Amino acid sequence: MRTSVYMEELDAFTYRERITQDNAVVLIPVGSIEQHGPHMPLNVDVLLSKALAGATAEAIDALVAAPVVYGYKSQQRSGGGNHLPGTTSLDASTMIAIAKTLTLEFARHGARNIAFINGHFENYQFLYEGVDLALRELHQGGIDDAKVVLLSYWDFVDDATIAELYPNGFTGWDLEHGGVLETSLMLHLYPERVRMDKVVDAPPAVLPNYDVLPVRPELTPASGCLSSAAEATAAKGIILLQRASAGMAAALSHEFPVTAPQPARQEDPEAVGVR
Repeated sequence: MRTSVYMEELDAFTYRERITQDNAVVLIPVGSIEQHGPHMPLNVDVLLSKALAGATAEAIDALVAAPVVYGYKSQQRSGGGNHLPGTTSLDASTMIAIAKTLTLEFARHGARNIAFINGHFENYQFLYEGVDLALRELHQGGIDDAKVVLLSYWDFVDDATIAELYPNGFTGWDLEHGGVLETSLMLHLYPERVRMDKVVDAPPAVLPNYDVLPVRPELTPASGCLSSAAEATAAKGIILLQRASAGMAAALSHEFPVTAPQPARQEDPEAVGVR
């Protein structure tokens, strides 16, 4: 029986043994509780960031921390907006504090190679700020060998894959909220949680190239999705999972050279990255 890559599934003593190994790598998935249209659940970003982290961890023999469930406020031009039902968000200072605290905590455990696997578009800059503050504090405390990498999984979907999976044209990652990318991954990883019969097949949202506050709800499509998921398939999800996780594994192996991909271990019948 193979040892899980997921921290919360390990006992404390196995975890201690893994985390104190030379050059141990910890991946921290970060998601959000945010509406993803009528066809998918509120925790899509949590599920996908954890699954992508799991697949990446399998490739480089890393550990996956328990995910950060809540994320920064949904923005109208990338997530539909924080006003939509069910979306439950953190403010910037809280998001920064979480990223800082987790960096400090895993450094306290002994980890010096840490990566955040981001699954919610709006989180990124606040993760960056929290990590920067944590590294300053560690440096002041005499710890100079900690290194943190920030990755958003969609950044590892290359142009060739985009051309393959979006033959009718690609609207951009900002309008992909609730669209082909997330829905395809969910169809592959968690098909029982997707209702394709509820997909609203409408043209991409047309939004101004600036923000207005207070938010004007009428600018967001009634579905909450900014592009159609009608062309999503589980087959596309397999390609997306494989290529994004391989890209992240390569980036982390470059930044943490000792984490060069390990020989494949005997897999469970269950798909890699699925929990």
